Amino acid sequence: MIRERYFEVGGQRTRFLEAGNGWPVLLIHAFPLNADMWRPQLERVPDGWRFIAPDLRGFGPNPRQDPPAALTLDDYARDLGLLLDELHIDDLVIGGLSMGGYVTFALFRQSPERFTGMLLADTRSQADTAEGRAARAKMRDLLAEHGPSAIADQMLPKLLSARSRAERPALVRETRRMIESNPAAAIDGALGAMMERPDSTGDLAHIPCPALVIVGEHDEVTPQADAERMRGEIPRSLLTVIPGAGHLSNLERPDEFSRALHDFLVAHM
Repeated sequence: MIRERYFEVGGQRTRFLEAGNGWPVLLIHAFPLNADMWRPQLERVPDGWRFIAPDLRGFGPNPRQDPPAALTLDDYARDLGLLLDELHIDDLVIGGLSMGGYVTFALFRQSPERFTGMLLADTRSQADTAEGRAARAKMRDLLAEHGPSAIADQMLPKLLSARSRAERPALVRETRRMIESNPAAAIDGALGAMMERPDSTGDLAHIPCPALVIVGEHDEVTPQADAERMRGEIPRSLLTVIPGAGHLSNLERPDEFSRALHDFLVAHM
């Protein structure tokens, strides 16, 4: 059963979802979604494990104060550290998908001792290129003029594979719902944080714990080449390619994604 709980961070009441009992696994959501994206995994928690999926600051479906105008990935990581402190969790498996991977790198730089394992799904270690920064700046302008629904229009073709968009209208609707449930200020803050994120490639060789790298076969945002690069740099890592999936591999192919995560936890933790 999925449990919905709240904690205070930055003066805001912030939601997190959890399921299962045992050794903890922190799952950090992608942009521009929220913790609901991890529900397929929260419904499949292996025995002996506890999955925890928080909303990053400002995200989620419940009314809250707007986040500060300028946020960094370090701010999100510190928030998660406070959550773990509140839950009295010192060490655990930590990972995320897309932006969740960027936050994972930030948390690793802040508190490497917390990590007993790492999940990097449909993400990359490099910073934004000049072209990528310009695209995010245009997205901020689009958001300011037309709101989260315009972001959903632009992002859905990038987040989900063409086959999923054609054959799974319920998944498309649910992904849109998650995007549009987030306040515009939260989306804008995340865009700014991702634009300014540092290059994490130099950190890869210093990750001492086992790491699982996952990528969707048809991911066009962070393609398989990025995943293979991380797999080659992280000493104790393995790569799983999810057939038929795009960028949101955990939503498009939840059974395959959850099986890969389960097998990794059982074999390497």
